[in-house]
Amino acid sequence: MDILNKIQKHREEEAGLKWEGTFADYLEILRERPEVAQTAHSRIYNMIKDAGVEEKDGRKHYKFFEDQIFGLEESIERLVEEYFHSAARRLDVKKRILLLMGPVSGGKSTIVTMLKRGIEEYSRTDRGAVYAIKGCPMHEDPLHLIPHHMRDEFYEEYGIRIEGNLSPLNTMRLEKEYDGRIEDVMVERVFLSEDKRVGVGTFSPSDPKSQDIADLTGSIDFSTIAEYGSESDPRAYRFDGELNKANRGLMEFQEMLKCDEKFLWHLLSLSQEGNFKAGRFALISADEMIVAHTNEAEYKSFIANKKNEALHSRIIVMPVPYNLRVSEEERIYEKMIKESDISDVHIAPHALKIAAIFTVLTRLKDSKNGSVDILKKLKLYDGQEVEGFSSQDVEELKKEFADEGMDGIDPRYVINRISSAIIRKDLKAINALDVLRSIKDGLDQHASISQEDKERYLNFISIARKEYDEIAKKEVQKAFVYSYEESAKTLMDNYLDNVEAYCNKSKLRDPLTGEEMSPDEKLMRSIEEQIGISENAKKAFREEILIRISAFARKGKKFDYNSHERLREAIQKKLFADLKDVVKITTSTKTPDENQLKKINSVIERLIDEHGYNSTSANDLLRYVGSLLNR
Repeated sequence: MDILNKIQKHREEEAGLKWEGTFADYLEILRERPEVAQTAHSRIYNMIKDAGVEEKDGRKHYKFFEDQIFGLEESIERLVEEYFHSAARRLDVKKRILLLMGPVSGGKSTIVTMLKRGIEEYSRTDRGAVYAIKGCPMHEDPLHLIPHHMRDEFYEEYGIRIEGNLSPLNTMRLEKEYDGRIEDVMVERVFLSEDKRVGVGTFSPSDPKSQDIADLTGSIDFSTIAEYGSESDPRAYRFDGELNKANRGLMEFQEMLKCDEKFLWHLLSLSQEGNFKAGRFALISADEMIVAHTNEAEYKSFIANKKNEALHSRIIVMPVPYNLRVSEEERIYEKMIKESDISDVHIAPHALKIAAIFTVLTRLKDSKNGSVDILKKLKLYDGQEVEGFSSQDVEELKKEFADEGMDGIDPRYVINRISSAIIRKDLKAINALDVLRSIKDGLDQHASISQEDKERYLNFISIARKEYDEIAKKEVQKAFVYSYEESAKTLMDNYLDNVEAYCNKSKLRDPLTGEEMSPDEKLMRSIEEQIGISENAKKAFREEILIRISAFARKGKKFDYNSHERLREAIQKKLFADLKDVVKITTSTKTPDENQLKKINSVIERLIDEHGYNSTSANDLLRYVGSLLNR
């Protein structure tokens, strides 16, 4: 009954939002809240802005799109600032059709769907409220009732600009029903809804031979002609086309570039002039945003056609490439899995990350900068530190190819391959190797992949596999270290004591005997060699560490295990190197003794409790790492 109670509560809330009054009453609302009269573009921009905006890494992050769109911050910022913001300010961009261009499964449809669902919800808020002439099939803006010769005076009094003309139907209703008294015309609050065809529409062209322009602009109701006596009587016309019904909101035009020319000209008239032609009437005003989406190949074909030249300048193209960040690609997979029927299957840690590494590699282009291989580029794009490179280098890399991310493997392919592996083998747990194996098998079935691309992709699978090998070894070796962080801290403190004594040319004191002793060069070098610090470079590295410690101290911060990326890596590798033989023997023994079995069980328990594995995936990981270490 709880759900029924919530439904009833929602119904009561909806009823409480309804409003109805005369045009005179509506003007009182405008006097207090002039934002009610905003345009469709302005309403959409304010909806996005009101959801929250954050500054991250020098870029605006719009919360409206979070949890649905991942890794496309630059594209979203450009879309909001260059299109929605400009259009909301009534700049010329408002007179353009928005065309989202990008590869399949790149997020174009998701963006449009979010705008539709968002504007529906926003119209139920005070800031997004929409009012219309009551009984109008197009939910017309009540301000169209103000005569043209009085609109300048209205602007001076209310500060609101009025665009558009009163529709033929409401012009007739004003005379016949209200005797020309605009102050008596009834106005109501409307709630945008695609399902109810109020302010949100979708147009999908079918076969050009059978497609009727009436689907877009409405049609004559022949059953009423006898009653009204003329086809030019607006009461004999059904204002039920998508352009009519999407007035005051948004219309999605699917497959726009494949559409017949006569449909496109109606769109251009609407976007450029704010009106369109329907039946035997004067031009009909409409206030709506038109958004379409297409892929790069279709767009290039459209541009190449000379017949479409007049349309080019009236369309604003926003590229929506694939995400190029591994961590964000993982989030895409997590979202898709959560929404699927395989969400109950255990996916081992790092399985999705390794899939994401492969996928992002297929979307990157080889840099002309010889010092940046494609794996380094992948890590830099994902915000990881790579020795010798800065954030400035990342920006330069992004400028190198304007179309980077416009091709490659799409997320749906990866999810399909994960699903295939689970279903084919009836698996209850899946790991990175299962995913890579399934991706590899699927390449042969992918009709659109050329032989050249297939060879590249197989190489990327090998790179992803090597990355997993390193991750897997670290994962197991971490689990073998009892109280890993404590061990690392002890080793680091010991190293820092020796480094300080070395740089200050001083002695250390033995904690047991109290005797003075020289810095332990063997210990320091055993750690530094783990990250390739040469004999000649050791002094500079040690001095760098001391400078970093001093800098932390000046800021009142504590220098700890995570304060220096390369030192942390060196400490980890040193610990792992000391444990390697123990791991190798324990994981590869077919009949472990009691002590070895105890260690194995302890490691499995730690992998399950602290690292997110289940019993199956933890055992698989141990066997795999054992085989790696014995090669």
